[in-house]
Amino acid sequence: QVRLVESGGGSVQAGESLRLSCAASEYTYSRYCMGWFRQVPGKEREGVARVNRYDYTDYAGSVEGRFTISRDKAKNILYLQMNSVKPDDTAMYYCAASTGLCTLESSRFAYWGQGTQVTVSS
Repeated sequence: QVRLVESGGGSVQAGESLRLSCAASEYTYSRYCMGWFRQVPGKEREGVARVNRYDYTDYAGSVEGRFTISRDKAKNILYLQMNSVKPDDTAMYYCAASTGLCTLESSRFAYWGQGTQVTVSS
């Protein structure tokens, strides 16, 4: 099974940018739908962005136009470029992989990383 390791989280000011990375243990480009999710304590995990094996992307309305999901096929790394961040973007961010239907529903994803914390201050 694929193993995922996120990195790039940290503390930033509102309006700044941050790029998250997710390194996969195997080639994911043609096999998996890849997604980014986030969760704050006491709330359900929320789908942020996903990219399917044809490079079609989808975003949550709250991040549309500010976040970009992409992947480096040669390096087997998934990215989430976060621009114009807001305090509401504060959460633990998770990378995930799915061999099933590619949506923003967390239940579709079987493989998960350990998460990386993003904190945005105003």
